[in-house]
Amino acid sequence: MSADIQTPPPDHKERLLVQIASYNTALQGLNGVPQDLVDWLSPTLQVSHFLSRERRAADIVAVGFQELLPLYLGLAGLSKSVIESRHEHILAEIEGHAPNKEKYSLVAKMVNGGVALLVYALDEGVARRVTDVHTSYSSCGPGYMANKGAVGVRFRVAGDDGGLGETFTFVCAHLTAHAEKVAHRVADFHHIVGTLLFPPSPGASGHLSSTIYDTSHLFFFGDLNFRLDIPPADSPAAATAVTLMDDSEQLHTLKAYDQLTNEKQRRTAFLGFHEGEFWKFKATYKCIIGAVDRYNPGRVPAWTDRILYATYSDDPSASESNIANILYTSIPSYTTSDHKPVVSLLLLPAPMRTNHQIPVIQLPPSYHASPDPWMRPKRYTGLVLDKVVGITWWLFTLFGMGSAIVGIFNTLLGFGAWRWYSLWSSSLDRSTIV
Repeated sequence: MSADIQTPPPDHKERLLVQIASYNTALQGLNGVPQDLVDWLSPTLQVSHFLSRERRAADIVAVGFQELLPLYLGLAGLSKSVIESRHEHILAEIEGHAPNKEKYSLVAKMVNGGVALLVYALDEGVARRVTDVHTSYSSCGPGYMANKGAVGVRFRVAGDDGGLGETFTFVCAHLTAHAEKVAHRVADFHHIVGTLLFPPSPGASGHLSSTIYDTSHLFFFGDLNFRLDIPPADSPAAATAVTLMDDSEQLHTLKAYDQLTNEKQRRTAFLGFHEGEFWKFKATYKCIIGAVDRYNPGRVPAWTDRILYATYSDDPSASESNIANILYTSIPSYTTSDHKPVVSLLLLPAPMRTNHQIPVIQLPPSYHASPDPWMRPKRYTGLVLDKVVGITWWLFTLFGMGSAIVGIFNTLLGFGAWRWYSLWSSSLDRSTIV
């Protein structure tokens, strides 16, 4: 596993350690995640000696999935068994491999379509102070369907001094695919900001609902689908990118072509967010299924799977964050998907001591994150379409014994046979009367 591990600051014992893990499992449902998750969900086994002389477990663990299960099941809302199975599996793994056998509690889980998010907190610590837990979702597919979108979890961790403490918001997203659809991905992000809403935090004023930015700490991750725009002069682009993936000395040169980095610099999306050095590990897409580190030769590999973050003490005009990125890497050994999982360990700033107001993220004066007044009609429209398409697709798949195409054929064949029988019966009846 390639990784760039940084030494944390000396005051880290007062700061919460957050672990983010994200994986696009390629619609495989229960078969999409290996049984041994130690490489992905227990990276503290490798870096704990940097954190303290005693091995330290993460205070909060957030695990996100995209394309968790076949799309028709997600749209039809038939994801309960899969998400419950993933929860049991993840909890057993993070507790089984915790540095000191720590125990965790599930704070919340949320699923929408094929996007899912599960958040856990350390029993002997954060879990005891978690309150005001809320979940939300946003769909940004055609007709606001859930084939693309995001889910979110927000909660407050009360201060150990009895104060209001701080709020934590986790967003797992799956944005529009295809290299040329950068504008769609930017629009997806702003749609999520306007429609993935939460109740206002204690002491807050203004809107009846709050956006993802109205929080002390914000984590935005998932298959964001941003690709590499390699100029035609460097073509064939796929061959150029694949070659550079095998050259660790030149890997960083691809950063200049990364769409997400360039959109952030243009300030079209992800304002206020920071990210670790993703170019230190190989691209997470488009990998050959069954191979550890090989790419589809006809496609340009890219870092589609990302983890971004922001915190209240960050200067919106600064390039550095007050969150220390201890680890940011991919897991090449997972070979059942054309994506590789990513994981990050983030050390948050020391908590603010206040009894009167919860600190929130600062944004540039030119940017205003506001709730979408049409959120509810858009959500209900998407829900109806999800159910109609999902259930119809599921029925066709059921009739086709696992194949929707066969199901459609069987349905048409059955309808044709019924129609022929009806006409034949009518003809027979008329001949009998005569």
